[in-house]
Amino acid sequence: MTSPTPPAFPPALPPARPVPQGTTRRFATQRTVMALILREMSTQYGRTPGGYLWAVLEPLAAILFLSIGFSLIMRTPALGTSFLLFYATGFLPFDLYNRISNTTGRALNFSKPLLKYPAVTWLDTIMARFFLNSLTSTIVAILLLGGILATIDSQAVLDPAPILSAVGLTMLLGLGVGTLNCVLLGLFPLWEVTWSILTRPLFLASGIFFLYDDLPPLAQNILWYNPLMHVTGLMRTGFYPTYSGAYISLPYVILLSMALLAMGLILMGRYHQDILNR
Repeated sequence: MTSPTPPAFPPALPPARPVPQGTTRRFATQRTVMALILREMSTQYGRTPGGYLWAVLEPLAAILFLSIGFSLIMRTPALGTSFLLFYATGFLPFDLYNRISNTTGRALNFSKPLLKYPAVTWLDTIMARFFLNSLTSTIVAILLLGGILATIDSQAVLDPAPILSAVGLTMLLGLGVGTLNCVLLGLFPLWEVTWSILTRPLFLASGIFFLYDDLPPLAQNILWYNPLMHVTGLMRTGFYPTYSGAYISLPYVILLSMALLAMGLILMGRYHQDILNR
């Protein structure tokens, strides 16, 4: 009698593959920032008649009013012969800083509903507003300065290096101030009113109407610590070859801007959840 054949063992199954947990989207940060920029464009410029036209008309009107007003009481500006060019080279850097710092400082409050989605981070909102307003203000400055140079009878010899340096430093300063204010505005609601009061004299103390070299020594010692004074002076050296701007200190503006930016990023990383939960 033959013994029963033992049952054959089933063949070994291949190891199970792990269940995919989802694929990571390529360029997720870039996509998010671009989406926020498009939303910002439609919100800021798409709801008003004229849209982007006002971005050009507002600084143009300010430059015209300054030029007409001061031409009635002065024969020539502090540099050159054109009031339009002199005040444009002072006002446009200030306007660039003002736009970047103000919009970046309100980035978290503006995009707070979107920050509930995991794909959107607080850094995305800051960078979106920074890139959009930097690009917009730079294009507006190019259009206005190009139009002024083409209109007036000026023999200006442009030096691109100081002009580009002034624009870059203004952007960096605006980003640093705006990022730090973004934290302070979220933690302390009264900071917006306080900051508005503290910075109101900047329009008069940033070298838009005058030159640093024409001030008395006491005023020079005080206003030297205003980084916008260095930026406007640097901007004018690119349009007026005879103006040296010996007081300008690029390391001071760079170090101050980087310190403000680093402080803002550190505080934002620490307290952004507290701000969003308020």
